[in-house]
Amino acid sequence: MKDVAKLLNDMIAEGVIVEYAIFGAVAQMRYTEAVSTMDAAVLIALPSQKGLDILRPIYEFCANRGWNPEGEAVRVGDWPVQFIPAFNPLTKEAMRQADTAEIQGVPIRVVRADYLAVIALSVGRAKDFARILALLECDALTPDEIAKLAIRLGLQPEWTAFSEKFLDE
Repeated sequence: MKDVAKLLNDMIAEGVIVEYAIFGAVAQMRYTEAVSTMDAAVLIALPSQKGLDILRPIYEFCANRGWNPEGEAVRVGDWPVQFIPAFNPLTKEAMRQADTAEIQGVPIRVVRADYLAVIALSVGRAKDFARILALLECDALTPDEIAKLAIRLGLQPEWTAFSEKFLDE
């Protein structure tokens, strides 16, 4: 993961991306026990999102450093990395509000637990609900913190349905 952090920071330094934050299962592992995942998902903001192939500069940058495409991802060391442009107000805010952690002395931006939970809530798959429960069980956040953010971002019906189904209130 250190190679991923270095690559992302280099992309910012060279203007390939404007901002980034690790999210999904890899970000969850900052707060919970290790979970199984196939790749590292990275929210990104690009300097320009014009054209049909907005990720081309990322793939070219990676290839010039010896990191090659592998399916929908780029293999960076041991990790397939998926670059996902922040696509709605929730993911854009999650990326902006990300915390900076360190991996072997290299800074890396990671989506906060409350945003991970609300992103998972918005997607609504079984594994996303499991992510929310794992974050709650390890005390990474409280139901009230999720509720506050979910309501502010227009996800009150989803939060109500989740909490009625899964939480002992």
